[in-house]
Amino acid sequence: MSKEEKTLNEKINELDKKVEWFYSDEFKLEEAVENYKDAAKLAKEIEGDLTNLKNEIEVLAEDFSK
Repeated sequence: MSKEEKTLNEKINELDKKVEWFYSDEFKLEEAVENYKDAAKLAKEIEGDLTNLKNEIEVLAEDFSK
């Protein structure tokens, strides 16, 4: 993993902050669409990361079951 690449926990924390923004006093309708797009992109990355982890776990489980 490169130093620029965020960990899964970092991505989840960032997504939490983006979602919290929608409920905060800092919310501005003009910025909502862009923030929503950013949050959706991040959620998709997290979903991909989780899928990769699931696949790795399944492979490891299969190896140990032999």
